[in-house]
Amino acid sequence: MRDERIIGREVRTYEALDGLAVGDAFGELFFRQRDEVPVRLEERRVLAAPWPYTDDTQMALSIVSILRRYGSIRQDELAASFAEHYEGSRGYGPSMHYQLRAIRAGAPWREAATRQFAGQGSFGNGGAMRIAPLGAYFADDLPLVCEQAELATSVTHTHPEAIAGAIAVAVATAYAWQLRQSGQLPARAEFLELILPYIPSSEVRRKVRWARDFSERTSLEAVVSQLGNGSNISSQDTVPFVLWCAGERLNNYEEAIWLTASALGDVDTTCAMVGGIVASYTGQESIPASWRAAREPLPVWYLEKI
Repeated sequence: MRDERIIGREVRTYEALDGLAVGDAFGELFFRQRDEVPVRLEERRVLAAPWPYTDDTQMALSIVSILRRYGSIRQDELAASFAEHYEGSRGYGPSMHYQLRAIRAGAPWREAATRQFAGQGSFGNGGAMRIAPLGAYFADDLPLVCEQAELATSVTHTHPEAIAGAIAVAVATAYAWQLRQSGQLPARAEFLELILPYIPSSEVRRKVRWARDFSERTSLEAVVSQLGNGSNISSQDTVPFVLWCAGERLNNYEEAIWLTASALGDVDTTCAMVGGIVASYTGQESIPASWRAAREPLPVWYLEKI
């Protein structure tokens, strides 16, 4: 008989992955038929299936694959998986196209990652976009969440802001699962207060404090004007807004995704992050069945074990 702890860990990891992938595919819809987007948001109308997922999900699949195989992040193997399963049509950012092609061609991943942006490394939101399943996997050990999130992120994003953002999303996912187990539903300020001590000193952390302190009457437009909505594709411009959205609608997956999408910006990525966090609180059954059916099926390779 399999250890119940392992079964529980697998279930919560897949819930976070499913929440991320559906949010990703849902958000990607808003890059299509853009002239109709305001009406679609107002009427809460989605496009017909299929809903393709993007690089957010593709890279999250590699993280889940490595965790299934080894029980922790092995950076060499994770970099190899990112490169092996790279599909240029999935919407990767420019730096990721370069890095993953370079790794596939034989370049050491450390060299490819640290060469970005005059040696500073990328502070894009790509580390945070894929990290929710890892937060779920290690949800009962928050220091390990932070350690493993840094390892998983620095394979491609070595800038401290990118690492801070990924840690923030991973810890938010872990806390969402813990709160679900205890039956607690904190207000947004209380939820973000739990996460803040784990976020390294950074602009991400500073802006998460802002997100914690906004009045309940603060409009979405005002929130976006101060936190961003991912339009700059940076961790700083994305993660604080994501945590605000998750904290506002932690117990309702559908409402959380619509709130996030209403801000537009890098909407597939913001919805992916929020989806992974909130599904860890609400469970897979909270994801609308029609959305799950519309999303492009996930491949089987990430389920394989050595």
